[in-house]
Amino acid sequence: MTYAEALSYIHSISWKGSVPGLSRISELMNALGNVQNKLKIVHVAGTNGKGSTCAMLESILRTAGYRTGLYISPFIERFNERMCVGGQPISDETLAEITAYVKGFADKMEDAPTEFELITAIAFEYFYREGCDIVVLETGMGGRLDCTNIIYTAEVSVITGIALDHTSFLGDTFEAIAAEKAGIIKPGTPVIWGGTHDGAGVVISAKAREMDAPLHTPDYRRLSTVSCSLEEGIRFSYKNRGDLTVQLRGSYQPHNAAIALETVDCLRSLGWCIPEESVRAGLASAVWKARFERLSTDPIAVYDGGHNMEGVTAAAESIRLYFPDEKVILLTGVMEDKAYHDMAATLAPLTASVVTVTPDNLRSLPSPRYAEVFCTLGVPAEAAETIPDGVAKAVTLAKEQGRPLIMLGSLYMYGDVKTALLSIV
Repeated sequence: MTYAEALSYIHSISWKGSVPGLSRISELMNALGNVQNKLKIVHVAGTNGKGSTCAMLESILRTAGYRTGLYISPFIERFNERMCVGGQPISDETLAEITAYVKGFADKMEDAPTEFELITAIAFEYFYREGCDIVVLETGMGGRLDCTNIIYTAEVSVITGIALDHTSFLGDTFEAIAAEKAGIIKPGTPVIWGGTHDGAGVVISAKAREMDAPLHTPDYRRLSTVSCSLEEGIRFSYKNRGDLTVQLRGSYQPHNAAIALETVDCLRSLGWCIPEESVRAGLASAVWKARFERLSTDPIAVYDGGHNMEGVTAAAESIRLYFPDEKVILLTGVMEDKAYHDMAATLAPLTASVVTVTPDNLRSLPSPRYAEVFCTLGVPAEAAETIPDGVAKAVTLAKEQGRPLIMLGSLYMYGDVKTALLSIV
């Protein structure tokens, strides 16, 4: 099997969509020898922030000398990013080899696995073959019925926070969604709850007590940002740790870092050797694309993958932090199932002009409809037919008006936006 054939096979079953449940992944992993249960895992769920938190944790653990695995979804630019060992994406050849191996078992199943289940099985097999000391495992959607929850235990379970997203699958209240995320909590396994919603916190706490799982929460009162710049990142302090640095520039990243630091302290209590210098160096070197990432200096152009109401609110806070005295040019595209009217209302006061685009996804909101929403809010907006056209229009506006360009929305359009931008600037 070639790399192209592997990707074709993986994507060929996308017609099943998201089908929550553990029966298919259980059957597949059983056929593969349940290699997931031979791995040490930090399991991370949450509506927003879990990707950045995973990136920080993996970087710290790798800096401490461990052979790390990292599983994320979705990928940003290239499929191989979904599974990394030692900070490097899986090679084309290895992905093809393992996909062919897993396919032999998946094709025998009467109820075929979903695309995400197949990818998860490939990742588990990869991490096992590579002899990873510890794997940072990000859930896909939810937790209780997410196929990553096939693991029978974890070193630490992390729930970064709760927001109203994927409500058709997870429920339409904070408490209902929290109950689904809490499904990753395992008996006796330490839990980090990084959220701030009281009702969700009650649900998480109750589940932790039920599972006799020690619950830890960051003390955000002892978290303070010292300085921030697009050039050098964010300096902050947390509890007794001063002068910490993250290159991830979103105003929300110290919050994610506090969750990562609490997780590190839990791992230390379990016997993992993570020197303080590794914590500092790992945080400072952590990289995560599309999270208030500066892509250009002329014009200043920043991409943020805020794709739901909580993410857009966080992005708006970052805009205010870095550009307090000016309005920005906004390039944006969203999925139709998001609260895009509320998202536009949050962004409108910060925006001088908007260019809307349609991300390359079946669930995308057509760009003319999103432009109409901004126009009704009194913000000049125009819809672009293609992403390259939209980027060109937005760059022209930013240069003509001398304003920063914020590119915001679905992670599905990051690669196309970045390619188009770098071809211009």
